[in-house]
Amino acid sequence: MTPAAARPDAPLLQARGVGKSYPGVRALAGVDFSLRRGEVAALVGENGAGKSTLMKVLAGVVQPDDGQILLDGRALRLAGPADALRAGIALIHQELSLCDNLTVAGALFLGAELRRGPFLRRQAMRSQAREWLQRVGLAVDPDKLVAGLAPGQKQLLEIARALRARARVLIMDEPTSSLTMVETARLHEVVRELRGEGVGVVYISHRLDEVKALADRAVGLRDGRNSGELPREAITHEALVDLMVGRQLATARRQPHAPGEVALRVDGVRTLAFPGAPVRFEVRRREIVGIAGLLGSGRSELLRALVGVDERLGGAVAVAGLPLAGGGPAAAARAGLVLLPEDRKAQGLVLGMNVRENLSLPTLRRRGWLVDGAYERDLARRTIGELGIAANSIEQVVGSLSGGNQQKVVLGKWLAATPKALLLDEPTRGVDVGARAEIYARLHALAAAGLAVVFVSSDLEEVLTLADRALVMRAGAIRAELAGDRLTEREVMLAATSMEAE
Repeated sequence: MTPAAARPDAPLLQARGVGKSYPGVRALAGVDFSLRRGEVAALVGENGAGKSTLMKVLAGVVQPDDGQILLDGRALRLAGPADALRAGIALIHQELSLCDNLTVAGALFLGAELRRGPFLRRQAMRSQAREWLQRVGLAVDPDKLVAGLAPGQKQLLEIARALRARARVLIMDEPTSSLTMVETARLHEVVRELRGEGVGVVYISHRLDEVKALADRAVGLRDGRNSGELPREAITHEALVDLMVGRQLATARRQPHAPGEVALRVDGVRTLAFPGAPVRFEVRRREIVGIAGLLGSGRSELLRALVGVDERLGGAVAVAGLPLAGGGPAAAARAGLVLLPEDRKAQGLVLGMNVRENLSLPTLRRRGWLVDGAYERDLARRTIGELGIAANSIEQVVGSLSGGNQQKVVLGKWLAATPKALLLDEPTRGVDVGARAEIYARLHALAAAGLAVVFVSSDLEEVLTLADRALVMRAGAIRAELAGDRLTEREVMLAATSMEAE
């Protein structure tokens, strides 16, 4: 009989009846999955559906309780990620796993350093690093420290690292969550090149337009079980949503409300990243303004400077007509200006604390030396109900929540501070389609109630869907303001890339 490895139509990688449980949670229950050579198989599902757990099993990060993993038709036992990598299976984590104290070249070759005897061949690693970085479109110095890279650049470095390992199976878990349009387009080119070279790619993304553009097949998970699959010709937005959630989602669009008085005025603010580019704009009550632009255009740096996380070089900020003199994020919050940061795990939450404690942090009340427990409990129960946070109780550790529910906790804790202007940096990064619709609906309701909302997003579809108007940044400055019929993908890209209309 011909061995499975010799049959070109045989699966390259298979999971049969895989099960995995954690205390109180059945993460996977008899899941089947297969991947062929030169195939892009999309794995779709809501946060908590089991996608990341299954991928960690396939990559040796997590040991399954039940089931079997096969590579080329042969049972595979993986004691850890190193075993998987030796077998040709590479996983690019959604939560980046790079060492910030290494150089880019060092991170790229970590565990596979080029040596001459006991000595590192540093020049050779730098030279080869440039080639792999160029392949994913990452133009950085190989000697630059990883700590100095932006989140999107770190994501591209992770991808280059997996490509350098020459994996036969490449698992991408939300690979474009930190990338802008241009970087995402380059990544898609890389995926298609790998498919042409016979590499099997597992692609996990909440951005359904990416699934439609890339996938040869879509496999659904729901509540830790298979929910079906779609061949390429059957992949539509509606079919993917049904596969993932099994229910209709409310439309994200809203009827714009008449803007009120100016809630946030930015006049000539300059950031450390772009000291020669003063920024000016206004946002009114009942308005949602999106900030678009390429990676490195200065969007996040602007938001951080407005609330005082980073130093502001000149210029003025006024909230509801009152100047914001300084004093950092605490003073900004007292004035009514708050920021939901891009990295919710590192900057927005205390992962080891519970939901109740995280929600009350900005508005903590005391009775003498003691925290007002009654206030904390009331706030937590009310916020969980209003935002639909899926938690076992107010005492659940926030680090154990799904990405979408963690983001709701960050939103909830700042809404408790009754802001006048709400800034959000990548508000739906790594959030599933259901939670995304819920966040959109909440932002619509907040704007309708009189809040001014400003958000940065690398997802152009999100900007076009959510924003009443968009500010497009390039090199630290606002290059265009788009609204109505002018708020289109083409106009945003023209302003973001300096391209001129044909």
